[in-house]
Amino acid sequence: MPHIHSFAPVGDGKATVLILGSMPGRESLRQHQYYAHPQNAFWKIMGELVGAHPSLPYAARLDALKSSGIALWDVLASCVRESSLDTHIRAETANDFAAFFARHPRITHVYFNGAKAEQSFRRFVLGKQELPALEFARLPSTSPAHAGMRYADKLQAWQAVTQF
Repeated sequence: MPHIHSFAPVGDGKATVLILGSMPGRESLRQHQYYAHPQNAFWKIMGELVGAHPSLPYAARLDALKSSGIALWDVLASCVRESSLDTHIRAETANDFAAFFARHPRITHVYFNGAKAEQSFRRFVLGKQELPALEFARLPSTSPAHAGMRYADKLQAWQAVTQF
């Protein structure tokens, strides 16, 4: 099984919100883009909320996030995974969040894109890295594997990222 690595964080010093995934899936790794799988609802949701429409070039989508005060990253720096499913993640190593938050001091809210991101953050980061006072919330996964929830309900839940 391949040992895979996440991407660099997206965001700037103006970010007030951080959205965390667990680890890029196969299609994202292939394209070297966050949430590149065409059935992942992330960019569709971000398009409706902050103008980061999936039809825009990737760089323009990232710019729309940044101009809305949103940073984007993954909890895990590396892992072993045999497929794109979060349940197949093994041998995890977390990213350096103490350094990240030192570079992004205005972030007050962290939103997890699904359960695995939250579980990994709580297991590998909380209590193990020095972090500022933050508010945490799990949002429904935008992954196509989380098809049990209607898109409209996901969109409504994800509106929380635009409140700060």
